[in-house]
Amino acid sequence: MRNRARIVAVARDVFLAEGPEAPLDEVAKRAGIGNATLYRHFADRRSLLQAVLLFIMSRTAEHAEREAAENTDALAALRRFMHDAIDERVGVVCGLLVDTTEQISAELAVLCGRLETAGERLMERARRDGQIRTDVGLHELVVSMSQLARPLPGVRYRDADTHRGVDLLLDGLSVSAPAEVDGRAARSDR
Repeated sequence: MRNRARIVAVARDVFLAEGPEAPLDEVAKRAGIGNATLYRHFADRRSLLQAVLLFIMSRTAEHAEREAAENTDALAALRRFMHDAIDERVGVVCGLLVDTTEQISAELAVLCGRLETAGERLMERARRDGQIRTDVGLHELVVSMSQLARPLPGVRYRDADTHRGVDLLLDGLSVSAPAEVDGRAARSDR
């Protein structure tokens, strides 16, 4: 079981850096195992991709549910959730879900539902408390966060830059941000 967990964790990082078509040989090499061990645990690329998706979505849903259950500052809870999601490498999910031509599994659909429910609770609480803009939905937040979490091709991935991007994104969603006018931020020089 230790090998399986290590393979999934390494595959998550390899897929984040190189995409879902990254060589499985690279996953095995970085995990410190042989190809035969990788294929004993995962018969093919699809089964490894599915395991990575389930791992990330499960942990991210747990983070969201934990923060949604806390009775703390709503924006701080949303911020903690987003930083936890970045640490889980949620950027991989967007790429893997977009790049798959198959329907998601029932297990993954349940995890997506859990994440959506908890995420909506976090967003609604922050809206209700007047902390974030009311014109931004969870889908937009998750897509933006996923885009921030996916490194650009050829650019070395740095966690600190991604976390800074999340803070900037949330600062932009706060109610103190400029009001939106026809899809553009209002400017005082007009």
